[in-house]
Amino acid sequence: MEKIPPQDIGWELYRSYLAVLKEGSLSGAARALGLTQPTIGRHIAALEAALGLVLFTRSQQGLLPTDAALALRSYAQAMGHAAAALVRAADAQGDGVRGTVRVSASEVIGLEVLPPLLARLQDMHPALTVELVLSNRVHDLLQREADIAIRMTEPRQDALVARRVGAVELGLYAHPDYLVRHGTPATLAELARHRLVGFDEETAFVRSARKSFPAWQRERFAVRSDSDVAQLAFLRAGGGIGVCQAGLALRAPALVRILPGQFRWGLETWVVMHEDLRRSPRCSATFDALWEGLHAYLESGAGLQGEVVRGRSLVRRGETRRALAPAPLNRAPRTP
Repeated sequence: MEKIPPQDIGWELYRSYLAVLKEGSLSGAARALGLTQPTIGRHIAALEAALGLVLFTRSQQGLLPTDAALALRSYAQAMGHAAAALVRAADAQGDGVRGTVRVSASEVIGLEVLPPLLARLQDMHPALTVELVLSNRVHDLLQREADIAIRMTEPRQDALVARRVGAVELGLYAHPDYLVRHGTPATLAELARHRLVGFDEETAFVRSARKSFPAWQRERFAVRSDSDVAQLAFLRAGGGIGVCQAGLALRAPALVRILPGQFRWGLETWVVMHEDLRRSPRCSATFDALWEGLHAYLESGAGLQGEVVRGRSLVRRGETRRALAPAPLNRAPRTP
């Protein structure tokens, strides 16, 4: 096999390497990529020869990645995201809003709030294809893991453009059937006698919330899940008391607010994208539709009462944080 200079290694070799990392075997990678097992094997051998590294070792459990393989993973994944973004940009060439836009959001927002917004968007732009990535992990827009993200935390990177939607109101809720069986707590202290639904692993949000609500501890929960959708399902099934978005609690089956005067929390919400995509028709149209739809969602009862929503203010990271005049998406305000 002729050795390939490292700078000339083709993407298909890295793609096979990533597939083997994910699947743990040549056969699994072949199925995932629609190639043959010998082809994947040749790709791995060629990549190892070009890099001068051993990437995988055989074991009874399959192919195990070496330290070198793990060290290269993030770089290869960045190449993969860039390749996918290139395809999306190429697919969007032409007049009008067309092509593919990749949107990331949390599970509960993606399943409960975004579908009707995206359906209306596609009714307006039939040539637009939407890829919806649902995860509570923050996807890296700088690495092109997504084109647009709905984030429940203020973005920090300078190269991102963000529009604040407002604060989603969170409260304690339970199904009426649960309250009939177990009673309604009159104080936070009485929650200790109830079946609580909460998280399994701590997050930055959980740690922040506990400053105001010290009783929200993992060991107190009768049902633990890091999936917001699973927690919501338990609440709707009468499984206990837990945290829920005020707007979602209004939907069937309706949930009952518990201790509204003692537990009230706002979850900041932003629509974010890379500044390089501001002049992309597909991204611009999607960005505006998401902001408008989420803003309407907050106005319908999901927003934290008393909050001033900064409307269509457009903010680029690194600028002075102040109320900005409405600005079109292709003209970000600049600090003098």
